[in-house]
Amino acid sequence: MTSTTTSVTVGDFVFDVAVSGPPDGIPTLLLHGFPQTSGCWDRVTPYLTEAGLRTFAPDQRGYSPRARPEGVDAYASDRLVDDALALLRAFDLDSAHVVGHDWGAAVAWQLAARHPEHVRSLTAVSVPHTAAFGWALREDADQQERSQYMGLLRQEGKAERVLLENDAARLRAMFSDASPDDRYVEHFLQPGALTAALNWYRAMTSDFGRLEPVRVPTTYVWSNQDAAIGRAAATRCGEFVDADYSFVELDGVSHWVPEEAPEQLADEILARVGVV
Repeated sequence: MTSTTTSVTVGDFVFDVAVSGPPDGIPTLLLHGFPQTSGCWDRVTPYLTEAGLRTFAPDQRGYSPRARPEGVDAYASDRLVDDALALLRAFDLDSAHVVGHDWGAAVAWQLAARHPEHVRSLTAVSVPHTAAFGWALREDADQQERSQYMGLLRQEGKAERVLLENDAARLRAMFSDASPDDRYVEHFLQPGALTAALNWYRAMTSDFGRLEPVRVPTTYVWSNQDAAIGRAAATRCGEFVDADYSFVELDGVSHWVPEEAPEQLADEILARVGVV
């Protein structure tokens, strides 16, 4: 089943959203991470739509060219959550199953915790509940070491220069062989695109890690070869879910779960949605 990209106006912004699946399918919102786009779901959505899901995968704030405001404050977590809610309304959806990877998972956790009435279920990939991640950043030496890269990404100007110099060598090095790095890199060469994406990191505050528990059915998928997220944060995640919860560990898979293990990930999403 083919995917179509549609433009959705939300206030002053226009988001590009890949929509796939039967018109009467089970609504499922797919939120991508950094440094990717909605294209990270391309290998996952065929499994989902074949099972009867209708997927909505936006290029989020800063990634859609016409939703790229200037300034760090424009990328605060509450604004990212508001975007997700507005996109649901734009498609006449009162609620949806929500799936997020990396930064998309962080937004999904925030969405589910703050607005559970709009989230039928949550499948979070790679990044755990932000309170678990925040605890690990404070208390776990392994996670602190894994997250050192964030210090660079928060440095305005320097991060852009370092990531893009030498034909974006360091940006390309972030991906695995399974990730379509040429397509992603081309996206971040657009004027202002990389700065907008990095502003998600620059807008992150301590409140990010003080989120209340989630009270919707939740699956957390973590891969044990993830260079960015260690086991301490992953295993603590369940302490912040007051609902049916499943922790899934993928063996031998890196951080780039949607590209490296699309069928396994789709199986877990479908299990959480309840169609298998």
